[in-house]
Amino acid sequence: MYPQQVIDALRHVRYPGTGKDLIESGMLEDDIRISGFEVSFSLIFPKNNDPFLKSVVKAAETALKTYIDPNIAAHIHTKFVKQNLKPSNNAGGANNQTIRAKHVIAIHSGKGGVGKSTVTANLAVALAQQGYSVGLLDADIHGPSMPKMFRCEDARPYSVEEEGRTLIEPIEQYGVKMLSIGFFVNPEQAVIWRGGMASNAIKQLIEDAHWGELDYFLIDLPPGTSDIHLTLISELQLTGVIVVTTPQPVALVDARKGVEMFRNEKVNVPILGLVENMAWFTPAELPENKYYIFGKDGGKNLAEELNIPLLGQIPLVQSIREGGDEGMPIALQAGHPAAQAFNKIAKNLS
Repeated sequence: MYPQQVIDALRHVRYPGTGKDLIESGMLEDDIRISGFEVSFSLIFPKNNDPFLKSVVKAAETALKTYIDPNIAAHIHTKFVKQNLKPSNNAGGANNQTIRAKHVIAIHSGKGGVGKSTVTANLAVALAQQGYSVGLLDADIHGPSMPKMFRCEDARPYSVEEEGRTLIEPIEQYGVKMLSIGFFVNPEQAVIWRGGMASNAIKQLIEDAHWGELDYFLIDLPPGTSDIHLTLISELQLTGVIVVTTPQPVALVDARKGVEMFRNEKVNVPILGLVENMAWFTPAELPENKYYIFGKDGGKNLAEELNIPLLGQIPLVQSIREGGDEGMPIALQAGHPAAQAFNKIAKNLS
């Protein structure tokens, strides 16, 4: 074994923060030591609380065993570079990060399975089609779905130099700039991170990305409440939150909790409105018929009770599901009734 083999093996490991491999990112220290089947070296990370540290070190160990020899014993040390550059202030109101957006909107659901990500994806596309510049952050660390919904699962963000900083360039699809942890992890493996690691990863996708000037910056939150929610509230000055629910009573209970959380005096984030998803089922062959599978007007009634706007009611139709699975959000089909429902929500925001 010789040093060049180690270097070549580490070229197969990508650092999520830049989208480049470890060698191209300049993360390998010039201190490789080899003794028989033992190798030691150092990896340089940009900060001591780097959320990708453990996964990158593990990937480096795997690469050595895969591309050199399975019997290698690797001793990988970590070093950190002191960061002097601070993110620029946001002219749109958010503090201590690089987002320059007129409106920063989080999309929330009290529970999973109510179509929050579907609503977020179609709302982003609808806003883009209305001529707005739109950014989208997939903050659902443990279940990132935006890469699939936008048909860009194989995309890998790259880094750009901007104002003396190395930033991640978002993926752009259908006029929407987007980042997701799904671009940086194996889609077949679960993301098993503690709350602090997940929050740090989200902060990095916000602060170290080249978003540019935006009219709308949408954030697809994880369902429920977690450290990620608190991180975003503290890092960003949110314009407000959209709550997504279905008419089903069990979903409405959690939606109510979500509204109350954001209304709490310690959080105090405006509720822009509620979206009732899967409001009724309309079969393609009977477009005028409505079947209230999950109950009728549950979201509408909750919005009235809590005195918040009802931004729209989205029907349960097969084409919305197909659009999400095929990576072609239904909002792209301007004349489709479901697309018109998302366009109405977008217009209610503007």
